[in-house]
Amino acid sequence: METMLVRLKPYDPRRGHVLRRFTYAGVKIHEERGWHRVTKAVADYLRGVHQVANDEYSPLAFDVCTDEEAKALDVRDEVETKVRRSATDDVRLSPSRNDGVLTTAHLGEPAKTNGADPKGRKDRG
Repeated sequence: METMLVRLKPYDPRRGHVLRRFTYAGVKIHEERGWHRVTKAVADYLRGVHQVANDEYSPLAFDVCTDEEAKALDVRDEVETKVRRSATDDVRLSPSRNDGVLTTAHLGEPAKTNGADPKGRKDRG
């Protein structure tokens, strides 16, 4: 019997991935449990399931893969989730882009106008 691995896409409401569990043909699939091994017939059905029922424009709900594809996907996910760097990582210099930028600190104190109009107009009183 041919089998495949399936998992619900990780919960991310910003991307429309809102399902956390799904049941089909007696198979209960939970997002937090990761990969589930199912028969090819069940995998073929789950390949077309969307996050929102009866909405063909919502994102697909499942990753359906062979064993090799699932391992590659796990490696990619692990690399993408490692956002923070530790002090022992090779951290490159982030150069400053403030050279040649004029800020308010570079400006002098405003000139005193002695009650005159700042645009240089005379009082029409």
